[in-house]
Amino acid sequence: MKIFTSTQIKDWDRYTTEHEAVKSIDLMERAARAVTDTICEEWSPMRVVVFAGPGNNGGDALAVARMLADRDFKVEVFLFNIHHTLAPDCATNRQRLMANGHKVAFTEVSVNFDPPVLGADTLVVDGLFGAGLNKPLSGGFSSLVKYINQSDAAVVSIDLPSGLMPEDNTYSVRTNIVRATLTLTFQQPKLAMFLADNQPYIGRLRVLDIRLARAYADKTEPPCTLLDEADVRALLRHRDAFAHKGDMGHALLIAGSYGMSGAAILAARACMRAGVGKLTVHTPRANYAVMQTAVPEAIMQIADNDMRFSNPVDTTPYSAVGIGPGLGTDEDTALAMIAQLRRNACPTVIDADALNILGNHRAWMQQLPKDCILTPHPKELERLTGGSANGCYDRLTKASELAAHHQAYVILKGHYSALCLPSGHIIFNSTGNAGMATAGSGDVLTGIITGLLARGYSQAHACIVGMYIHGLAGDIAARQLGQESLIASDIIQYLPAAWRQLDR
Repeated sequence: MKIFTSTQIKDWDRYTTEHEAVKSIDLMERAARAVTDTICEEWSPMRVVVFAGPGNNGGDALAVARMLADRDFKVEVFLFNIHHTLAPDCATNRQRLMANGHKVAFTEVSVNFDPPVLGADTLVVDGLFGAGLNKPLSGGFSSLVKYINQSDAAVVSIDLPSGLMPEDNTYSVRTNIVRATLTLTFQQPKLAMFLADNQPYIGRLRVLDIRLARAYADKTEPPCTLLDEADVRALLRHRDAFAHKGDMGHALLIAGSYGMSGAAILAARACMRAGVGKLTVHTPRANYAVMQTAVPEAIMQIADNDMRFSNPVDTTPYSAVGIGPGLGTDEDTALAMIAQLRRNACPTVIDADALNILGNHRAWMQQLPKDCILTPHPKELERLTGGSANGCYDRLTKASELAAHHQAYVILKGHYSALCLPSGHIIFNSTGNAGMATAGSGDVLTGIITGLLARGYSQAHACIVGMYIHGLAGDIAARQLGQESLIASDIIQYLPAAWRQLDR
């Protein structure tokens, strides 16, 4: 799914009205009907208080008020027109609502506002400001938002919670954003909806199809996309019936140190479940027995140092290398790690302690091999790029800049993990759940992507398929086991089921 900017969405609306013989007021009616239908699915007739702003979002809200009144909801409307200027379609819907006035208690606010009582028996429809907002709310509107948020009423926000901007909320005043129970957005999610620090305001999210022109979406390139199963299925490389293990790639994992064999085990088992033909694990002698027992399918290559990785190895025999899980950050390990990156002759995944080492020696970042894959979680990214005190949008921007500057592939892990491509494009993952917020989950992802690289997937395709199937296995595990007790080994256990689902 393409994720357009607010400017592109506005162009999409205009393109629809110009090319499909539909007036903007009729498009608004279509959107309002979709919102009304959804509210009626969620709530029985009850008291509804509608707060409408002077723009198109307010026009949507006024149309929704009229339609809810026709479906036996008890509707009170407050239209804020403090500058005595309404958007044309908002003004039209004001007239339509007034014509239906016997069913609706209507108040137009231009100076003073006496707020209604909002209790648990009230549904608030937030239509103050939508995707067109470009600055934080202040003055009376900020007071109204605080009043709504302090109430016990359920809140439905149209398109976006008022006060939340569609992309960058770096400088938003968080106390002046509506905390919606349910957000009903039009046609597609907005970028802000994929960022963790905005989730408290969005509540549950439903995307309503208002049938904007398909032709515009087909020909317009967005800055971001959201993966779906069809996208991933189209990238799968299927085995030839006569394939042997030599055809399926030979991966090398440089992982583990004394006391951290678990990370190496998780990455190795996940790598094997990604379908690689052969796997060699370079690990200290201290891990030898447990690794041989836990992953009998893998070849053990013993490091020179009994306790940790301290000397680089020749990567000529291998199709791909993954480095970092459980590696440790001792100085001899750090020196060996950067020497390893300089000499790697095949696609490389850099994770965990390898990223922490780079964070401790930022000058070494200039030696990253082109087209390498970095898989940081937010704290690891901050060590690489500096702090992100301004929130998730700033962090995503830094991850994208990191990918572009080093011509690398950066997967910023989290809910809706974001793959930042060297081109600047960002791909959000649609699988995964909060149960995967557990130690070792990232090691599993490293193993999967390393295995896919070894099998012959390109860097971009290995990242896309890897993060999607990693999340899908986690989703299947959560359905079977619940999120609370999910551990990283469960993700590996359910990888076969995830592959079967994609193969269907």
